[in-house]
Amino acid sequence: MVSLTFVFYLTCLFLWGKAQETHQSSSFHQESGFKSVNVGESILLRCFPGRMSIVLYWYRQTLGQIPKPITYLNNYGKTGTFYGEFANNSRFTLKTENHNNHLSISDLRISDSATYYCAHRASTIVEFAEGVTVSVKGSGLNINTSLQRSSSEIIQLGDSVTLNCTVHTGTCDGEHRVYWFKDSEESYPGLIYTHGGRNDQCERKNNKQPRNCVYNLPMENLNLSHNGIYYCAVASCGHILFGNGTKLELKNEEVSLILVYFLSGALAFTTILTLSLAALLYKHKRKGQQATGKL
Repeated sequence: MVSLTFVFYLTCLFLWGKAQETHQSSSFHQESGFKSVNVGESILLRCFPGRMSIVLYWYRQTLGQIPKPITYLNNYGKTGTFYGEFANNSRFTLKTENHNNHLSISDLRISDSATYYCAHRASTIVEFAEGVTVSVKGSGLNINTSLQRSSSEIIQLGDSVTLNCTVHTGTCDGEHRVYWFKDSEESYPGLIYTHGGRNDQCERKNNKQPRNCVYNLPMENLNLSHNGIYYCAVASCGHILFGNGTKLELKNEEVSLILVYFLSGALAFTTILTLSLAALLYKHKRKGQQATGKL
């Protein structure tokens, strides 16, 4: 019969192995955030595999579409395999020095605007990193975003604001969809709202094609979780184009008031302490003078 001690040690060994595997797998990560680049430039998307990474992948997800695989790389190899439209495309290359999995894209085009995900397989499960959103600026749709304040110029907690996105369609007469993204320090960039058809938001001139389209994103009862940079993105004519972004920043007035009260109290305490010390010093000096006079 198997002893309880052996079972105990075996269980501990199994749990320790699982903990090590989890720790090593968690070291897998990707540089995330929002990157804005111009047409024709190059970009390097960095991905760092974990010790348990067996296979590494790159995926690209364009708004409204499913993720498409870009590359497959055995972590013990140095050459990756590219899929579909990315195969034999010299603009896409892998940088695998020091067992990294960095994706390099050169001669950027508007169509390269998307969210890129690095993924790995440590055992039987494929794990995705946070992803990085790439916005390629250049010719095409012209998008402007702005912030419309509903009350005062200073945005405070509890206020309401409206974000505006103006799309100048130019010569592109295809239907388009409008998305809103938020990028903040507390969370990864993510899609927060999608507009439907454009017809109700577009101005027409002489029954011609729409020229200007305005989309609004109202936000009420603002709190600190609303802080961040908001981007308007448009999918049209086979391209994705991001706006310039609008920063929304609110300050915690309660914290500021507490700080003011604290500093005021500290100043009052310092003043009282200074006056008390001065009085004691004066009193001590008077006693010294009186003692000297008696002598």
